[in-house]
Amino acid sequence: MANASGLFYTPSVPNFTVRVRPFSSIHRFQGFKVFCSGAQNYASTVSPSQSPTPRLVSKGCKLVGCGSAVPALQISNDDLSKIVDTNDEWISVRTGIRKRRVLSGGDSLTTLAAEAAKKALEMAKLDPDDIDLILMCTSTPEDLFGSAPQIQKQLGCTKIPLSYDITAACSGFVLGLISAACHVRGGGFRNVLVIGADALSRYVDWTDRGTCILFGDAAGAVVVQACNSEEDGLFGFDVHSDGSGLRHLNAGIKENESNNALDSNGSVRSFPPKQSSYSCIQMNGKEVFRFAVRCVPQSIENALEKAGLPASSIDWLLLHQANQRIIDAVATRLEVPSERVISNLANYGNTSAASIPLALDEAVRSGKVKAGQTIAAAGFGAGLTWGSAILRWG
Repeated sequence: MANASGLFYTPSVPNFTVRVRPFSSIHRFQGFKVFCSGAQNYASTVSPSQSPTPRLVSKGCKLVGCGSAVPALQISNDDLSKIVDTNDEWISVRTGIRKRRVLSGGDSLTTLAAEAAKKALEMAKLDPDDIDLILMCTSTPEDLFGSAPQIQKQLGCTKIPLSYDITAACSGFVLGLISAACHVRGGGFRNVLVIGADALSRYVDWTDRGTCILFGDAAGAVVVQACNSEEDGLFGFDVHSDGSGLRHLNAGIKENESNNALDSNGSVRSFPPKQSSYSCIQMNGKEVFRFAVRCVPQSIENALEKAGLPASSIDWLLLHQANQRIIDAVATRLEVPSERVISNLANYGNTSAASIPLALDEAVRSGKVKAGQTIAAAGFGAGLTWGSAILRWG
């Protein structure tokens, strides 16, 4: 298991000895904003307060705009009951989901992502050329080499900003936020567009009632903007991965039995190789549930401790929208009342990397989430990966 790390800008300060270590949290220290090392196993009992020497940073970042977009086609639980052995009650009781949106016809995930991005830019009062970095968090790009540059093109960015994809499934958006913060603090970027977009409907076995009932397609986006350290809106984070959990949730390369070109590990067994493809999503629901209710609360608690904030400081709990039972279990563990939990799962299902920004956008535009409020956000899923961030909206 490993923690993510990155580089933040370290200003020149006389008479300070600074050691560069992996980090994953922000602390305030003697009037300065500092980043501290926090690498630890998710099951460790080491306190984040025991982190090594802090590093000074002079920049902060904040969320200044959000947007979302969903496909026109809506599929209800009753619609699914016509193609698999299920019904509305069976699905809603077990998952909390009642309907979802699915790409159809000439719909494009890239176009959906660009639409969400345009709305985020409008809220932030920015033009496309104000953006100097685009991070596309997706596990279902429409090109093997990534979709981010195509979003840059659709937005009409004439200054050709750096654009690249981040692949981390349902944890992708949280990791994108953290990556944006690293680019702002360490790379001098001013405005970073972070997009979460997925079309898992393309990788669902629509004859498997255990998985087809769960997923939907959507896109959501936020603008992360540089600010001074006093206005900083990312207080702390905690991120992990555990490759041994791959067996519980995956969509691996599918061997074509007709040509036998690939070995079970994806290597070429004959030449020339034939075309390969990915299998439908394979998931052990019970194990994923256990993983989420065990690891997600602990990750949020770690992020809060690293940020130096109590759980009572959380105004809103915003989790990856995977299953209402998971959301409720995490909220109970953290003692967050239901009225402070953001959930739109019933209307959209599990939209992977899009779920957090989609729910955030709806909450902001409805007036539920207000500027200055503190949000504990957490993503979890394939990899296995999971991570949380304590942030302020606006």
